[in-house]
Amino acid sequence: MKIAVKFVSPLGEEQANELKAIIKNSEKHRTRQRAHTILLSSDGFSVDEIAKICRVDRDTVSRWIDKWEQLGIEGLKDKARPGNPGILSQSEKQLVIELCKETPRSIPRIIAALFEKTGKRVSDSTIKRILKSAKLTWKRVRKSLKRKQNQEEFEAAQEELKELTKQHKEGEIELWFFDESGFDQQPSVPYAWQPIGDTIEVPSEKSTRLNVLGFLTPNNQFESYCFEGTINTDVVIACFDKFASIKTPLPRYVIIDNASIHTSTEFIINIEKWEKKGLIIRSLPAYCPELNMIEILWRFIKYYWLPFSAYLSFDNLVLSVENILKQIGSEFLINFAS
Repeated sequence: MKIAVKFVSPLGEEQANELKAIIKNSEKHRTRQRAHTILLSSDGFSVDEIAKICRVDRDTVSRWIDKWEQLGIEGLKDKARPGNPGILSQSEKQLVIELCKETPRSIPRIIAALFEKTGKRVSDSTIKRILKSAKLTWKRVRKSLKRKQNQEEFEAAQEELKELTKQHKEGEIELWFFDESGFDQQPSVPYAWQPIGDTIEVPSEKSTRLNVLGFLTPNNQFESYCFEGTINTDVVIACFDKFASIKTPLPRYVIIDNASIHTSTEFIINIEKWEKKGLIIRSLPAYCPELNMIEILWRFIKYYWLPFSAYLSFDNLVLSVENILKQIGSEFLINFAS
């Protein structure tokens, strides 16, 4: 029996931008997931492929597509559910948000300060609901280099990347982001859902470092080179030589950061040779790691995709990393909404 293929109707630019904004800004996980589904369907992913990416069944994906076709953006939202009136007034909820600005790391302190000001006691879950409705989320506080950025250079690089991304989507060029990363038996696992009263323990040992040099496009094309040992300019040059030898009819733009191994004399004197082969190097301004798309990939591998079993031994780690690298673009995908 032949199974019917289902895709959403072609999206206009305004619809696509609105969906990307929902993925980026909506506080509702389900709403973000449904918006992601519509974009994937628009990009030609089948219902079965989307179900695999979103980890839901194909009937659920089919329902989401039907609701989108019938209701548009409204079809992405959950129906309102009746409930008891809240214990806090609107002004008291706003007070919770203001108290969070003063003590963003401690819900018990927010509860205590709220009781002191209003005489009302509320639960942790009530505070969390209020903060989530204000588009606040519990996440890691990051170190930032923004104070060191040259804002004019940053904005100019942003505009150039926007134009290069557009040319890439229109099939005029290939746009690649390059960077190096390392993996060892020191796990990057800050959070995980765990049984109450129990703790997941992950082995943590010093080990040999597996280094990966990678090239990534906005549509998840990926080329990587793995080895054990120190990354230096000679290694990077050899990697670029191999990448430049790949035949392609389009010019390839490669975005790199300002690491010393990318600005050395040895590296720079090879740029002209690579350009003759259609490989054009573009360097980001200093202290702008957020402009290098492949940084997101490294975070996904380390924080989400690597199984705990990878840290049991260095051999396990190598196998797990290589398995993920081979399946980027198929089993492992990132929706680079921007």
